[in-house]
Amino acid sequence: MTTIRDIAKHAHVSVTAVSYALNNTGTLSAETRQRILQVAEELNYHPNAFARHLKKRQTHTLGVFISSFSGQFYEDILEGIHQTLLQTEYEMLVCPQARALRKILTQRQVDGAIVFDSTVESDLLLKLVAPDFPIVVMDRYFENDSLLPLLLDNRAGTQEAFYHLYDQGFRDIAFVAGVAHNFDNTERQQTFLAEAARNGLDVPVYQGDFVESSGYQIATQLLHEGTLPEAVFCANDQMAIGFIKAVQEHALRVPDDVAVVGFDDILTARIMRPTLSTIGAPRFEWGAQAAAQLVAYLEHAAPFAPQRLPTHLIVRESSVRIPPPSPQPS
Repeated sequence: MTTIRDIAKHAHVSVTAVSYALNNTGTLSAETRQRILQVAEELNYHPNAFARHLKKRQTHTLGVFISSFSGQFYEDILEGIHQTLLQTEYEMLVCPQARALRKILTQRQVDGAIVFDSTVESDLLLKLVAPDFPIVVMDRYFENDSLLPLLLDNRAGTQEAFYHLYDQGFRDIAFVAGVAHNFDNTERQQTFLAEAARNGLDVPVYQGDFVESSGYQIATQLLHEGTLPEAVFCANDQMAIGFIKAVQEHALRVPDDVAVVGFDDILTARIMRPTLSTIGAPRFEWGAQAAAQLVAYLEHAAPFAPQRLPTHLIVRESSVRIPPPSPQPS
């Protein structure tokens, strides 16, 4: 690989002169600067971008630390980040499950970070965040001028899910929880139980982990115990899908035997049978907002604007029981 020493040798100038020419600095004559640039082109010189970034302490790269690449939920968020960064000079470095997070962040290999991975310790983020190293979090809440919590409106969405079931007359309702101590799951669980208590209902909680198999296992357990409720709200769509599969395998029908509502509105929710009622959220916009605010902070020192992205109930086949037709007078 050609270096600036090679250019200096061929152009018969000092290394400092080459640096001045390549960076358009210094007091070189126009003739000398042009000769150096011509030699650089002839030798097919390409600057070491990483070394240049280290010198300037700027990489024009954002770290995106996310729990998983798989599934439409994360794909939409990543696409929102990606499409936004295409309009800027920034690139993104995506790391699943925080495998390289500590090294990348502590060594400042990126200019800032977007974190959507509950395995990343909050204490570590608070230790690393700084006015010149901002972080956006999408799965927890902080109060810090250089740390932006950009979150879903879990409470509003969960309240809609509860009253959608309650207003149809369901009273035997269960909640299927996601990963314990996960921010979104905690808000959804606390909100659902609070609304149930406000209406005199005692709602049992069954612990899942946000994956389809856990919803399947919980439904299977309830069927074996003979304790299948009238309706169930799952903390995400994947668990709801697993729950429905188990019910159908036992020759029961959704929503006739049990009504089911999920959260996220992933693609499968729209095409499965029955189609899944769920709480929708603007995931592409969520990712786009995270990237846009982070770039604005880095480029223009624009203050972060914490916000809750809106959610909305999407009623489909899995949660609406059609009442039997009234008997016709003889």
